[in-house]
Order: sequence, then C-alpha cells, then structure tokens
Amino acid sequence: MEAVAEKIETAEQLIKDPEKFLAGVEKSLTTRIRPEKGEAIKVGLDLGTASIVLVVLGENNRPLGAARHFAQVVRDGLVVDFGAARSITEELKDELEQALGVELTETAIAVPPGTGERDTATHKYVASGAGLEVVSVLDEPSAANLVLGLKNGAIVDIGGGTTGVAILKDGEVIHTLDEATGGTHLTLVIAGHYKMSFEEAEAFKQDPKNARKIAGLVAPVLAKMGTIIRDGIAGYPVDEVHLVGGTAATVGAEKIIGLEVKKPVTVSTRPILVTPAGIALGCHPVVPEPLSDN
Repeated sequence: MEAVAEKIETAEQLIKDPEKFLAGVEKSLTTRIRPEKGEAIKVGLDLGTASIVLVVLGENNRPLGAARHFAQVVRDGLVVDFGAARSITEELKDELEQALGVELTETAIAVPPGTGERDTATHKYVASGAGLEVVSVLDEPSAANLVLGLKNGAIVDIGGGTTGVAILKDGEVIHTLDEATGGTHLTLVIAGHYKMSFEEAEAFKQDPKNARKIAGLVAPVLAKMGTIIRDGIAGYPVDEVHLVGGTAATVGAEKIIGLEVKKPVTVSTRPILVTPAGIALGCHPVVPEPLSDN
C-alpha cells in the first residue's frame, strides 16, 4: 500500500502554520462554514479506536466543518463492529451535510502502517456503506505529516489501539511500523485500579480534571510505548520524535516516552486532530453538489 494513493503536494506546501490550521479544525467542530458556490472541498474519515472523526476542508485547506463521535468499533486498526461504524459514519456525514448545505460523496481514509489489503478493504466498506467513495488511502503517521510538514525525524501516532511510527528523511517516509499498544491499554489500567467499567474509565481518562490522578497509573504503559518507539527507530537517523493522537495529550507522556527513547520528544498542538485533518488533506478536491432540499 502506498503512503498516499497519489502524491498531490508536499507536506511543506500544504500547511504553512499547523497550529493555526488545527485551531481552525477544532473550531469547526462547533462552528461550521458553508462553502462558496463552486468551491472545491476535501473530506477525511478517521476510523479510530476511541472515536470516528469526519473533517471537511475547503479551498486553500480552510476548515469548513468537523464532527466527532466516541465509538469502540475499531480495535488495533481492525473494524470489529461494522454496523455501528457504518451507522456512526453516516450520522456524521448527515450532520455535516446539513450544516454545510452540500453533499459529501468522496473521502480519504487512513489505516495503521502495515495494514493488509483485506483489513483496508473493511475500512473502505464502512465509508462506502455510509455513502462515501474512498478516493485515497493513507497510513496514519504519513497523514499526520501532511499537517506537520516535518522533513526529518519520527512521527508517532498513538491511537486507541496501536502505536504507529513513521520515520522521515528529507520529507519522505522511509520506514513505518505499528504495534498493538495504545490508549485502550491506558483505559484498562484505569478501569482495573478504580474498579470501573471500560466506558466509565474512558470518560474518567478524558476528563481534564483527572489528568494528574491518572499520570502515575498509566506511566508503565507510556514507558512501554517508549520502548516500541526506541526499538522501531533503532538504526535510523532520527534526532527528534513528534507525538500525535489522543493519547499523546496524556500529562507527562512526552517526558516518560523521552526517558525510554533518549531523544527529544514533542507533542503536537491538539494532537487528537492532527491525523483526521491530515487525512482530509490527502483527499482529492471535488466541487460538491448542493443538497436537494437547499
């Protein structure tokens, strides 16, 4: 599988100010902007372990709308509840169509590095079942770099189920790997400690008020992620590691992982939105039709 189905632009050309861009994507979760008549749009669908996210960009990659739904329908990059995944995707699509006043017909998707054709096809079936034709498939860390535009180093996408690593040299991905340790494992530790259900523990983890409480509990899991990254980049000229994904926002994550990696580790601003926004950047633009009732 190619990192990007067709290379349309370099990462550097796409986004000049990642922080400003991600702030716009975050704002578009609640404040949507209708595209101008004849304006081309790009759509990205992120089927994550912890949530499903749909992002719509307009010309010059301006954020028009985004929608997110917590869901436990993907595990370690594999769709384990097809019906729920399709239904949620369709709901997000309908929500954004109504807000933007146009039909969403095409999308890009992303999968963890090394995902086989059969499992990638399942992601495509979810999108098509919701009325979205998949026109581009990316691997998740490469999608993230369409936002970040890093030339050298490693991008680590810590999702709900996996830790994906992409090593970059001169802006090109030269190596990827993916291991089954992610935010879900943090949630399981919290659930066991507090004797909560998984759903209660996930909500507890996502509440900023509990960030300091769980930091010590989940440190061993973060350290395990650090060893995955350390072993994955061994033998490659990596001077810096950049974290994205929801788990990257865990208090102290960069410090604990840095102790294992023994290299500078940074966390992207709004890390949970980097990959979904990057997926949209990897989509081919199309001028949408207005909704029939608009």
